[in-house]
Amino acid sequence: MTASLTLVVLMAVLFGAGISIMLERSLTRVLIGFLLVGNAVNILIYVMSGAPGLAPILGEDVDPDEISDPLPQAFVLTAIVINLGITAFMLALIYRSWWLAQLGAKGDLVGDEAEIIEDAEETADLIRSSAADDQAIQELIEASDEGSLSPSKGTDGGSSLRQAQGTTSDDREGRS
Repeated sequence: MTASLTLVVLMAVLFGAGISIMLERSLTRVLIGFLLVGNAVNILIYVMSGAPGLAPILGEDVDPDEISDPLPQAFVLTAIVINLGITAFMLALIYRSWWLAQLGAKGDLVGDEAEIIEDAEETADLIRSSAADDQAIQELIEASDEGSLSPSKGTDGGSSLRQAQGTTSDDREGRS
């Protein structure tokens, strides 16, 4: 029995076991079956790649007919990456299925009312805090305007700041 025949038999056993396990109802068994079939595909690509040869690097004294084909190696690496991605997806499905089974009759109807109330309270606190900050800033601005009302302290006595805010000294006196 040669190495190629051994690999063909191993590949056939992996394909058979993987497909028979994938036909089960459990998602965990489907995942195991998928992993077995993925490994069988990698062995299939390896067997189909042909006889081993020299490294696929052309040089001056290398005959191109003796170089091994690098394409099957790239296919095997791609198959490994795809197998890993689908395995991660299947694990997420298995976890989600387990989580829903633990909830029982509730199913996927987990209430979010407590989170909604908590978020609304946090938002109201932020709005109140923001309003208090705005009021404090406004008071500081007004206090700084009162200190610079005399023309000797500034160029225009703070009137440009009041104009930018849309207030005049008449408005300020009316508010007091």
